[in-house]
Amino acid sequence: MVDRTPRAKTRTIAADRLGGTVRRTVLPNGLRILTESVPAMRSVSFGVWVGVGSRDEPPHLAGVSHFLEHLLFKGTRKRSALEISSAIEAVGGETNAFTAREYTCYYARVLDTDLPLAIDVVCDLVADSVLADADVETERGVILEEIAMHDDEPGEQVHDLFARAVYGSHPLGRPISGTQETISPMTRGQIRSFYRRRYLPPSIVVAAAGNLEHGRVVKLVRESFAASGLSDEPAAPAPRRPSTRRVPVRPPRVLVEAKDTEQAHVVLGCPGLHRLDPRRFALGVLNNVLGGGMSSRLFQEIRERRGLAYSVYSYTSQYADSGLFAVYAGCAPGKVDEVLDLIRGELATVAAHGVTDAEIARGKGMLKGSLVLGLEDTGSRMTRLGKGELLYDELLGTDDLLARVDAVTPDEVRDVAAEVLDRPMSLAVIGPFEDHDFSAIGVRDG
Repeated sequence: MVDRTPRAKTRTIAADRLGGTVRRTVLPNGLRILTESVPAMRSVSFGVWVGVGSRDEPPHLAGVSHFLEHLLFKGTRKRSALEISSAIEAVGGETNAFTAREYTCYYARVLDTDLPLAIDVVCDLVADSVLADADVETERGVILEEIAMHDDEPGEQVHDLFARAVYGSHPLGRPISGTQETISPMTRGQIRSFYRRRYLPPSIVVAAAGNLEHGRVVKLVRESFAASGLSDEPAAPAPRRPSTRRVPVRPPRVLVEAKDTEQAHVVLGCPGLHRLDPRRFALGVLNNVLGGGMSSRLFQEIRERRGLAYSVYSYTSQYADSGLFAVYAGCAPGKVDEVLDLIRGELATVAAHGVTDAEIARGKGMLKGSLVLGLEDTGSRMTRLGKGELLYDELLGTDDLLARVDAVTPDEVRDVAAEVLDRPMSLAVIGPFEDHDFSAIGVRDG
């Protein structure tokens, strides 16, 4: 008799000198499984990464990915919501999920001996949720409360306002959770259709890190998904988001949301680099120099020397075809003009004259330290596997990452500063500003 069992393809893709061996298996249906074996650890983190997020939603379903993330924990044909949570908590583990603009992740962290349970629970909820009508209504209320809570946190809300200032009506400009206007009328049928169309094996990456054996993980994942009705048979490729398609360039905007707050919350920034841009490491170094820590230029000038703000920092966000560079500050409303002038002045100075070699060396050291220290637990290692496979189509080892940072030259940092920081800046402001004129940045639209 001929064995017609679908064959998986497995290879070793990294052997870290610190003890982590990474292996990758692609199942016949396109689902990818990556593990990092770290025998010295007694825990395992297991995650299912789905390549769909808020930017993949049509306007009338804005927030459906996040809505679905909530609903998958409400019950499957095999387990109720209580049984899902209690199964993991009974062994001292934890399970959760999060939605981003380009992916959704469901994960659990348990003792190594409880890995089979974690795999069964997480695969079951991802592949076989029942999406009951009553649960849709319950979670609708929960999500509307979550949106209201977010709206009560201006220090968080201002980043969504900034994304809208840069991206406008493009999906990257929408809040991940959706809005009351999109969540309230969303139906179970719409959510279920999105679930069945987008949660397909070629769009799914399974990642696990800790004290594990790769072959056993593959076997358990195949069994758990098969029991949940996810076929192991070859499947058509899932739609892939082009990494070269650019978000349309928009004129800079100023968005002001008037609120009776004690502080003014401002974000000033511009389009940055997409996540596959080879200059992203140079931008990371620059970001640290400008606002990445207590020794950064902005922190020293605005907080330490002048005492104008408690919190001031810069950050980057990178997507398949776009990115952001931004500076946040929270200050007294009466100081907002002075703070913005200082931020604009520092960015203009660095764009025109660059930064010093000593600052670049410090920025590189900060970036290398954060990369390595961020891999000191199984959860961060699992995340590295999932994101590397899903978003970058490559997995850079620790030594490779450090080498990329070391290879950044002062000229590269100065070149990326001259290009990015010279771009027209958008501004988002939340605070008590009914009539304040921010038009020096651009055209007021708020």
